[in-house]
Amino acid sequence: MRWWDALMGRGEPARADLDALFALPSAAVTLQAATDLAPTGLGAVCFRSAEGAAFAELERDVTQLLNAGGGPPVEVSTDSFGYTWLLVRRTSDMLGDLVTDLHAVNSSLEAAGFGPSLLCSLVSFAAPDGRRVALVYLYKQGTFYPFAPLPAGQASGQAPRRDNALELQVRGAIGGELEIEPDLGRWFPLWGAPGL
Repeated sequence: MRWWDALMGRGEPARADLDALFALPSAAVTLQAATDLAPTGLGAVCFRSAEGAAFAELERDVTQLLNAGGGPPVEVSTDSFGYTWLLVRRTSDMLGDLVTDLHAVNSSLEAAGFGPSLLCSLVSFAAPDGRRVALVYLYKQGTFYPFAPLPAGQASGQAPRRDNALELQVRGAIGGELEIEPDLGRWFPLWGAPGL
């Protein structure tokens, strides 16, 4: 059947290059020099939880792995869409350790057969003036994009907005160091994401 799938233009989804996360520390140096955005020490992994004891045990094991041996505490939350987020906190000058922690979560999920459930990882940055941006890694695409939410307005019920100018500035600053998602339609807003 593989030849039929190939003929019909259907193929296996590309596997995520989880090692792409290790390019973040050097890109962060460039980002800080160009935009004054510095790592906050916050990073998160988002995935679609699966039903069953095997997934619950894996989630518990990953959390215990990161919490063990003096590692950073991991906060688990579920968003309004039902996706699970694992938030990792490190000191802002330990971005390499944060990336290693995020990679460990991703690798554990992928090795246990839950790779298709991985949605994205993000690492948060902030400027002295309070602007925030996340560099988001999309597993299914193997690309990064910036997401910069604007603070909520004073009027209640105001729809959330994003700082498109800052996102484009970040893309310009680090486009030579990270594989940036070329389709702006895939720069999904992550309203209320842990770490932002």
